[in-house]
Amino acid sequence: MKITSLRHYLVHPPAAKNLLFVRLETADGLHGWGECYTQADRDTQVVAHLDQLKRYIEGWDAREIKQFTRSMYDDFSARRGAMDFYSAISGIEQAMWDLAGKRLGVPVYELLGGACRERIRVYANGWAKSDSLESLAESARAVVARGFTALKFDPVPGRWRTFISRAQERIAVERVRAVREAVGDDVEILVEMHRRLAPMHAVRIAREIEPFAPFWFEEPVLAENIDALAAAKREIRIPVVTGEELYTKHEFREVFEKQAADIINPDVCNVGGILELKEIAAMAEPYFVAVSPHNYNSTTVGLAATVQVSATLTNFLITEYFVNLEPWGREIARPPFEVVDGHIALPRTPGLGIDLDEAALARFPYEPFPPRAPARASDESP
Repeated sequence: MKITSLRHYLVHPPAAKNLLFVRLETADGLHGWGECYTQADRDTQVVAHLDQLKRYIEGWDAREIKQFTRSMYDDFSARRGAMDFYSAISGIEQAMWDLAGKRLGVPVYELLGGACRERIRVYANGWAKSDSLESLAESARAVVARGFTALKFDPVPGRWRTFISRAQERIAVERVRAVREAVGDDVEILVEMHRRLAPMHAVRIAREIEPFAPFWFEEPVLAENIDALAAAKREIRIPVVTGEELYTKHEFREVFEKQAADIINPDVCNVGGILELKEIAAMAEPYFVAVSPHNYNSTTVGLAATVQVSATLTNFLITEYFVNLEPWGREIARPPFEVVDGHIALPRTPGLGIDLDEAALARFPYEPFPPRAPARASDESP
C-alpha cells in the first residue's frame, strides 16, 4: 500500500487565518486528508516542511503510521522538533489514518479501540469580537440561542503582555460578569488567558471571576515554566488548563508529574497527530487529568480528526468549535459537520468521515497575513 503523492492546499477563508490541508494518495487510488495547524505569519513555513517531507512519504507504506512519525522525528528533524515540524507531521499522520480507515472500511475510532461515546460535546469559540459589554453580551446570547451549552472567550483587553494594569484586570472581570449575566447559570463559560500573564495577575483575575463560576481558566501562564504554572494553579480555585503550546507526550510529562493542570488541551493538528494525542491522553488518565482537545483549525478535517480520537478517550471532557469558520466549512466539506444541542454525532463512514472539495478549495487562494503594527513604548507600560 504505497503512497504515491502528497499534495497540500494553503487556503484563506474569509475573515480568518490561512488554513493548510494535506492530501495523500496511494497506488490503488485511495486518498486521505489531514490538516496542519497554522498561525498568522507561520503558515508558509509549515508548507516548506511538507515540501521536504514529500521526499520521504512518497513511496512509504501507508500502513506504517507510527514508524513514519518516529522516523521523521529521529532522522528528518534530528530530534529538534518545533511547531512547524509537528504541524506538518500531524497533517500527514491524520491523512494516513484516513487511508487506513478507508482501506479497512471502518471509522478511525474503530481502529483506536472503539468509541466510548456516541457524540462529542463542543464549545463555541470565535464569537467574541465585540468591545462594549452590551455587544459582548448580545453575541454570547446569540451563540446560546444556537444550542451551544458552553462558550469560550479571552476577556483581557490590549496586547499580550506578561504584566498588565489593574485597569485591564478590572475590564477582564467585568467582561466575564457581563457574559455570565447574559447567558444565565446553565451555560458554561470557559475563560481563556492565552499564556499572557505573570502568576500574580493570573491568580488575582481568577479570584475575582470566581463568583461567576467559570468552567475553566485556560493557559494563565506560559507552559514553558511549569513550576510557575503549578504555583499559580495551587492558588487558583478554578480548573486550570494548559497544553496548546506543548508538542508530543515528552513535553506533557512534566505537566502531569508536577500537577500543573487539571485539564490539558493538546491540538491534534500540531501535537504530532491522532495517535500522539491518544497517547498523551493515556498518560493524563492516571493523574486524573481531563482532556479537552484544542482545535484552532477548520470545522472540517482538523475537527474530524479531533472527533475520531475524542470518541476513544475515557478522560475526554469537551472540544473546541470555531463558529466563525462554520459557513466556510460548509462550502468545502462533504459532508459538513452538524452541531446539535452542543454536540457532534460520531460519523459512521470509513476513515475520518469527511472529504474536501478540491475545486472549492481553489476558490480561496492563500493571502499573506497583514503585518502587525509594531509595539510603541506606551504599549509596554502596565
